[in-house]
Amino acid sequence: MAISRKIEGFISQSSWIRKMFEDGVRLKKEFGAENVFDFSLGNPNVEPPPQFAELLVEIAADRTPGTHGYMPNAGYVSTRAAVADYLSGIHKKDLTSDHVVMTCGAGGALNVVLKTLCDPGDEVIVPTPFFVEYRFYIDNHNGIIKLVNTREDFSLDLEAVDDAITEKTKVVLINSPNNPTGKIYDETTVRALGDLLRRKSAALNRQIYLVSDEPYRDIVYDGIEVPSIMTAYDNTIIAMSYSKSISLPGERIGYLAVNPAAADLSKLMGGLVLCNRIIGFVNAPALMQRIVEKMPGTTVDVEEYKRKRDILCDGLAAAGYRFEKPGGAFYLFPRTPIEDDVEFVKALQKRNILTVPGSGFGKAGYFRIAYCVDDRTIINAMKGFGDVMKEFS
Repeated sequence: MAISRKIEGFISQSSWIRKMFEDGVRLKKEFGAENVFDFSLGNPNVEPPPQFAELLVEIAADRTPGTHGYMPNAGYVSTRAAVADYLSGIHKKDLTSDHVVMTCGAGGALNVVLKTLCDPGDEVIVPTPFFVEYRFYIDNHNGIIKLVNTREDFSLDLEAVDDAITEKTKVVLINSPNNPTGKIYDETTVRALGDLLRRKSAALNRQIYLVSDEPYRDIVYDGIEVPSIMTAYDNTIIAMSYSKSISLPGERIGYLAVNPAAADLSKLMGGLVLCNRIIGFVNAPALMQRIVEKMPGTTVDVEEYKRKRDILCDGLAAAGYRFEKPGGAFYLFPRTPIEDDVEFVKALQKRNILTVPGSGFGKAGYFRIAYCVDDRTIINAMKGFGDVMKEFS
């Protein structure tokens, strides 16, 4: 066998999003791109803010000696200080550069965190539906994923989290706004989760970390705010990416930020910096660090995504689909009118509509629509969505 049995199994588990994307490439060649409605991949289609291009040209032209040399593994001090200053205002905590590590996106940040925290056999609790890569990230560092259901509206089920915690629990990993549902966990729930983890940590005499994956924090609608986990609980770490907030997924730039009140802070930060190096990232991309340092709080035009959400939701509601209207991100996670979500997604594909079955996110009976696409893709797909709903109704 050319590859390990584990990776062979992982390939089959992770194939849905990539499979639908590849089917889209095939269908576009066959029918023309304008006749294929590809909602499979969460690839931002709103361009970065104009400031990004201006800074890119300016910083790339810098001829200062040593500009392209090694840096601290945590990233440039000035970049981390700018991030910390921005986060201090959001989380009402006194963060400094010593609480931030620049990373290769949120995926890089999560791998660094899990490498630092997990001993073999430690459990990581993840609410479903969930971003499928979490399973592999956790396995990378010898942890064990432990899935818990959310409520019908995709809010956290704290009783389920409570029941899932054991003496092996090391991390509770949440994602808000959520991929694939767009759900934002409200402040009351986040504070209650903090209370629960304090109680459980004390009872087990074990530090349980709350890790929040927040690449969609800035993509929110209707005046909703994403509550701070740092004000809810001390042992908290945030993984953040600029992939969505300023549309830079290909540049692989993000950071992790640790609550200044976390236990054993010095040792924790030392572990995170070391793991950023030994996993193989070494440091986050230098050019991108210099750019994001000068763009604190800058985002894409979120109103563009809101408009797309509303066009999609209005059209699907009129066609009879049932769903929770997302408060953030750029995904919709409707119910399928039949139990077999894979069969339903295949029926949509016959109309050249590409979506991803909920089974791929640990939640059968649903499907994900990534609406970070042109408006005309959404509008022109509506007849097909309606026809398939009629077929199964």
